[in-house]
Amino acid sequence: MEKLHIPVLLSEVLAHLEPHPGDKYLDLTAGYGGHASKILDVTQSYKDSYLVDRDEFAANHLRQEFPPETTILNTDFYSAVLQLFECGKTFDIILADFGVSSPQLNMGTRGFSFKNDGPLDMRMDKRQQLTAADIVNKYSERQLAELFVKYGEEQKGSAAMYARVIVHHRPIQTTRELAELIRVRIHGYSKTHPATKVFQAIRIAVNDELGQIEKTLPLLPKLLNPGGRLGIITFHSLEDRLVKDYFKEAASHGEESELQILTKKPIIADQSELVINPRARSAKLRIAKRH
Repeated sequence: MEKLHIPVLLSEVLAHLEPHPGDKYLDLTAGYGGHASKILDVTQSYKDSYLVDRDEFAANHLRQEFPPETTILNTDFYSAVLQLFECGKTFDIILADFGVSSPQLNMGTRGFSFKNDGPLDMRMDKRQQLTAADIVNKYSERQLAELFVKYGEEQKGSAAMYARVIVHHRPIQTTRELAELIRVRIHGYSKTHPATKVFQAIRIAVNDELGQIEKTLPLLPKLLNPGGRLGIITFHSLEDRLVKDYFKEAASHGEESELQILTKKPIIADQSELVINPRARSAKLRIAKRH
C-alpha cells in the first residue's frame, strides 16, 4: 500500500490517536489504506470499522487489501457521516486526511496535476458531472478571478490576470496547456510553479472540498464514543483554519464542550519524513478527544 501512497504523519497519528485492541475505527478518507492498515493492525476490529473514500479506484483497492468483514463505503465523507449517524454507529477513533492522494496526482488521466499532462478533470468522484474543464471554459472572467482569490489564496492582481488570459485562450483542454498559459506570464524565479494556486482553487471548487469539511465537522463528535479520539490532517491554510476554528468552538463550552483539544499547535512532519515523502511538508495534524 505504501508503494501507491505514503501516508503522512503516520507515526504521529499512531502516537496521538492511541489505538487499542477492540477500538472501533472510522477512516473518512481511507485512500489506499496507509493509515488504516497500521491502526487496524493494532485494533483488529475489522468487523466494526468503516473505511470511506469517494474515489472508486481507491475504494476498489481497499476492498482488495482488507478483510471482507471491513465495510468499505465508496462515497464522499459527508454522505458517509450522515449514513453512519442515521444508523447509530459510534467509534473510538476517527481519522480524516484531506490531502490528494499520490495516485490522483501521478495519473495524468485524472487531470489533477500539470506535472503529468492530461484532460482537465480533477474529479475525486468520477460519477459527478462537474469537471475542471467546465470551470475553466465556462466560468466568467470575474468568477474565475474570485475563485483564484478565495480558494487559491492568490493575490487579486494575479488572479485577475490569470482569469483574463484563460478567457482569451479558451477552449483549454489539458492541464499542461493551462499551466503553460499561466507560466509564460510570470517573469523571474519562483520556488513553486505559478499555476499551483490556480490548480488548487479549481480542484477545491470541483470537489466542493471546503463545503464538505464545513458540513462534516459539527457531526463528528456525535460519532465518537466518550473518550474517543479524532484526528484531522490538512494540507493548506483554508482547510486548517476550518478545523482549528471548529475545534476551538467545540471546546469552548466548559463542562458542556463536545471536544477537548489535545494539540495546542498542529503537529507537522519532521525532517526524516520529509526526506522520504516531500509531500508531507504542508501536512498539519490536529487531535481532539470526546468528553
